[in-house]
Amino acid sequence: MKIRLVRQGVFTTVEDITETLIPPDEGFYWIDADIDDLVVLQPLFGIHDLAVEDCMTEEEQRPKLEVYESHYFLVINSIRFDDEEIFLRALNVFLGKHYLITVTRQKINELRSIKPILWEQEVNTADRLMYHLVDIVVDNYFSVGDRIEARIEQLEEDILMHTKKSHLTEIIGLRSEILWLKKVLGPQRDVIATLNKRDLRLIDHQLQKYFIDIHENAVKIYETFETYRDLMGNLREAYQSSVANRANEIMRVFTALTTIFMPLTFLTGVYGMNFDYIPGMHDQYGSVVLLCIMIGLGFGMFYIFRKKDWL
Repeated sequence: MKIRLVRQGVFTTVEDITETLIPPDEGFYWIDADIDDLVVLQPLFGIHDLAVEDCMTEEEQRPKLEVYESHYFLVINSIRFDDEEIFLRALNVFLGKHYLITVTRQKINELRSIKPILWEQEVNTADRLMYHLVDIVVDNYFSVGDRIEARIEQLEEDILMHTKKSHLTEIIGLRSEILWLKKVLGPQRDVIATLNKRDLRLIDHQLQKYFIDIHENAVKIYETFETYRDLMGNLREAYQSSVANRANEIMRVFTALTTIFMPLTFLTGVYGMNFDYIPGMHDQYGSVVLLCIMIGLGFGMFYIFRKKDWL
């Protein structure tokens, strides 16, 4: 657990957690804690049992905002895209009048990247820190969306150039990830809308207006992933069409080759019959003439098929 006193974006480390119970003359306290630290934090700050239970659960949390008498509890999901797989990590935020507590189960990059923003913006209140946290979490969805879009374009190119069975597995997997993510983006969009519209006394009225921009970004992200879902459907159709075209191409080649060998098979069948007299059968060069006719016939039909683009 890391305890910091934040004044005008400048951090000062605090060793004794009991100091955070008294509002500072200037600034606010930021407590960056792990799940296990809630045992200490709950009695000190009067954190509601239901909020602690939500933090403790290992299941993925639905984004939400709960208002208690002395603090607010916000759950928002951070996103990562590693090794072609999407990961969501819950960021639990407790907002008080003079403090902000962030509780996470795994490390979240947004908590690291927020520090330069606090210093640059000279952040001096807990609600403003929460605003910047929500903003940077939502912005990261755009970067993940760009990577997913690039992967979809690469998949489409690979399918058109050379279709493989592994492409279908990847399409199904990525589409499932996108559908699963869409189920989270809807509630998250609604929670951000609540931060703007609801009367929240611990958030400055002027600051609440800025959540409109974050909500607009959340709506754009939701619509973008809706588009990605449609693109994955189109990509699956393109894969099936490519497989069908490839099968048709193979069948066309086999049909053409079979057609070429049909007259050759006919000639060999005729000269393989048990008749006493067949033209050229007993001729000295009969077999040579027959082979030349067969070779010429085969190459002639091959040339015609190539010219008509049947092969």
